[in-house]
Amino acid sequence: MAEEQSRVIDLGYIEDCASWKLESRFFPSKAGGTPAWLDPFNLPDVILCDKCKKPCIFLCQVYAPIEELVSCFHRTIFVFLCKDTQCCEYNNSANFKVFRCQLPRKNNFYSFDPPIEEEDWKPNVTPELCRLCCVCGARGGSRCSKCKTASYCSKEHQIIDWKAGHKQRCSAGVVLEENEARKEMGFLLPQFEIVTESEDCVLVDETETNSDLKTEEERLREFQKMVQQGKAGTLQGDDSVDDELQKITSCEDKQFLKFSERIKKSPEQILRYERSGEPMWISSNNIPKEGDIPCCEYCGGQRQFEFQILPQMLNYLDLDNTEKSVDWGILAVYTCSKSCDGIPAYKQEFLWKQDVSS
Repeated sequence: MAEEQSRVIDLGYIEDCASWKLESRFFPSKAGGTPAWLDPFNLPDVILCDKCKKPCIFLCQVYAPIEELVSCFHRTIFVFLCKDTQCCEYNNSANFKVFRCQLPRKNNFYSFDPPIEEEDWKPNVTPELCRLCCVCGARGGSRCSKCKTASYCSKEHQIIDWKAGHKQRCSAGVVLEENEARKEMGFLLPQFEIVTESEDCVLVDETETNSDLKTEEERLREFQKMVQQGKAGTLQGDDSVDDELQKITSCEDKQFLKFSERIKKSPEQILRYERSGEPMWISSNNIPKEGDIPCCEYCGGQRQFEFQILPQMLNYLDLDNTEKSVDWGILAVYTCSKSCDGIPAYKQEFLWKQDVSS
């Protein structure tokens, strides 16, 4: 008989909300827009794609404090990506970057007491601590030489801003707020709050008997039939990808079937959080082996799984392109098991990208 173990997994969902609720002072989990930096002063240098060496933009962040560690009273994991579709390669995570930042309860930026969720609540955060790029919200290392107000993380983002009208506004002496300027550019991903709730589940040991395998095959055939009849739904909630699902299920990937059946119980989920747990893989291929997940480069400790981003998130991010799109099967984020402290404030972590079997 299979051994059972009760586990709790937090599921993340996308919701619209007022933009002020997604500011750093409220310690949000969010997708799109600009980062709500936890440490607003000691920001990372420009975050570059490993493929094209151009700046990445913000994908999402997850607020994930660790109660038993004093240094992790506030703790957030940030994920960035390169929007260039040429940098998006099958089962390759080179166009993604992950950073972890954490603070004790008593720190230089935030109130010791919990924030009051009101728009006019005043935090102990000084916005002028660090100049931010008016395009992406990252550290702005340089300024427009003429107006001295617009900051940029890179030459690439200065060019984007100039093409979006800054050159004309600057010459005319017109100054826009950063948020207004970003809206005009349309360069960033749409902004949403990520809200979570627990998924009560029982994980069953993966050992299967031959009869179990036969049952899996029967269920796979039933699922394929549902897809052909248009009754199975899709990974991204779009009828236009039903044909693609038929191709996927025809490969008889049992791991994909398990993934699909689990997701069907809560199809709107875009994220699954289970620190020190295991990812729910979408394919039998490209599952990391021992040694594939590197140790923490700061303390040498092992990394462990923390959360995964599901393909459903793509539904909300306007990343579609008529020729090719930035996409993924799942993005599994691994962080230092010790959540080590110290310099730098933003420590780079590891992401494993797994795509659906072709």
